Formats: sequence, C-alpha cells, structure tokens
Amino acid sequence: MTTERLGIVGLPNSGKSSLFNALTGGSALVASHPFSTTDTTQGVALVPDDRLDQLAVMSKSKKVVHTTVELVDIAGLVAGAAGGEGLGNRFLAGVREVDALLLVLRAFEDAEVVGGSDPVEDLGILELELVLADAATVESQVDKRRKAARADKSLAGEVAALEAALVELQGGTPLYRSGLSAEDRKALIPFFLLTNKPVLAVVNLGEDQLGEAETLIKPVAEELGRGGEVLGVCVQLEAESAQLDEAGRAELLEGLGLGEGALPRVARTAYHLLGRRTFLTTGDKESRAWTFRAGARAPECAGVIHSDLQRGFIRAEVIRWDELLKLGSWSAARDAGKLRVEGKDYEVADGDVLEIRFNV
Repeated sequence: MTTERLGIVGLPNSGKSSLFNALTGGSALVASHPFSTTDTTQGVALVPDDRLDQLAVMSKSKKVVHTTVELVDIAGLVAGAAGGEGLGNRFLAGVREVDALLLVLRAFEDAEVVGGSDPVEDLGILELELVLADAATVESQVDKRRKAARADKSLAGEVAALEAALVELQGGTPLYRSGLSAEDRKALIPFFLLTNKPVLAVVNLGEDQLGEAETLIKPVAEELGRGGEVLGVCVQLEAESAQLDEAGRAELLEGLGLGEGALPRVARTAYHLLGRRTFLTTGDKESRAWTFRAGARAPECAGVIHSDLQRGFIRAEVIRWDELLKLGSWSAARDAGKLRVEGKDYEVADGDVLEIRFNV
C-alpha cells in the first residue's frame, strides 16, 4: 500500500510548524518571523483509536500498535507565491507532492507575532495562490491534450474535464469547492492540481478564544462549504500539552475542560481525509490497528498484514469491534455464533475485527 501524505500549509506565523511538532513530536523550527520554515519537514503522527485500546484491555494484550499518518510541514506561503514571491516555487512544489492539504488559518491575536488574525482572509490568500498555480498548469496542458485527442478519441473526457476546470479556476474557485463532477475530478488526477486534493482547515485559536470557537470557525466553514472540514484548535496549548507525559497532558487538558484535546481529532480527520480506514486484530500477544484504503476487499486487507495471507486467502472471520467487546472474547463470539464468515468479495468496513484463514 502506498504511503499517502498530508501537507500542512499556512501563511507565515499561522502556527503550522507548531501544529506539525505537536502532532509528530517533531522539531520543525518555530519562530515569530516569516520563513522560519524554508524546506519541507516530514514526520509521522499516531492516530489514537479508543476502539483498539478497549479491545487491548479485553484481550489483555502485551502489545498495542496504532496506525499512523504521514505529515509534511511545507514552507510558508505569501501573497504572490504563484508568481514566485517569497518561497513560492518551493512552496508549490511541496504542495504538489502531497495527497491532501491541512490549511492552518490564524485567528489568535498577538502583537509580538507578525501577521493578521482573520482566518477567512488567510483562507482567501492561500486559495488564490493555489488557484493561480492550477490555472497556469491547466492552461499549459489543455491545448496539448486537445491536439492529442484528435488522434485518440479516448482522451475526450480528459479534455472536457480540463476545460471545465479552467472555467472554475479562472473564476477564482478552487476545484475542491467547484461544481465539477466526481468523474471530472478523477480525470484530473494525473495533472497533480493543487486544489484537486481533499482539504481540512484548522483555525488556530488563542487560549482566550476557546470559549467562542464555534463562532470563530463558522465563517471559515461557510466559506469552504462542502469543500472541506473545519476544526478549531488552540495550537499553542496543544503544543505545550504534547511536551508532557501522558498523565500530565491528561491533567492539563482535563483542567481546561478540553477532554482528550484536539490533536487526536486532527489526526483522525486527516487519516480519513486521505481515504484510509482501519480494521483491527486482537489477541493476548497483540492488538493492532491496520490501515486499508476505503472500499478494499478482504484479500487486499489480508495482504496488509502479510502478502502470504493475500496469496493464500480462504476466508475471513469478521465481527464489529463493539459487538466483540460486548461478548467479551473471540471464543465467546464464536460460541455465540456471532462471527461472520466472509469470502473474497467482502468489502471490509472501518472498525471490523478480522481473523484471516489462509493456506499457502
């Protein structure tokens, strides 16, 4: 399975490197001046999963293994990036190489940190630069593809998608919130367009703004429409809590009435945004969450564990995680006749617990 990556994008001093560090335990440079991030930095974030933790307790597992999501902290963007301003070319190259975008939009106010505090304005600047870059890409491609389509009629759909995309982009609309059909957007995948990627927006709040989070993220959600998800996060607080041990972090977040905090939510949303889902295995030696692509069938999921399991796949025994938890053990589920036997055509669902039968 190919590793898909989420790019963290923002204007200088939006808090994107702090969010990257908090999620990955990384050490990307954080400073109160523009362009402290001049290159892309990569890291891996664990995806917390309460289902897995509960199954591990049930099975008395010696080891618990969570899934992960790969993140890239991309050089900061300024207005004019599409024309090469600031670190424009480096920024756009970084965005082109990732599979989904996490836009960090600043709402916090701090006189000592350069930059504005209007997240909708930040979103507008980011989107404009991405749209301008995409429009230039499509303009350079559409004539070539039209000529190629005269000789190869199978390219007609691709040309139609490029032409439809150009209309949207020239009107200033990113493709993720355009009127383009799913079929057209699929046809555009080979062109690596920046606004044809899934989007998650994180509105970076000050600690004093947490009480009005809903009010502050609402205009961003309205602007994005169905184009992407929006979460409100106090990145500074999350970054500070991420430095603590598990008990200290829980105590700090609980004391502020923030429950588990926002980082687990960001990681889980990012994971789903990349089209990933999780199936689970559990036993006394290990409980593990496994990553598969949404829509995968049982043999492909078996192959995530080991290629031999896919090659020699016979069947999968399947039960929903919560049903297994209620029954208390795999053997109890078998005795109760609750394990479903599924074949090669079974489409695995997020939260399924699997045991694979195979013969090599």
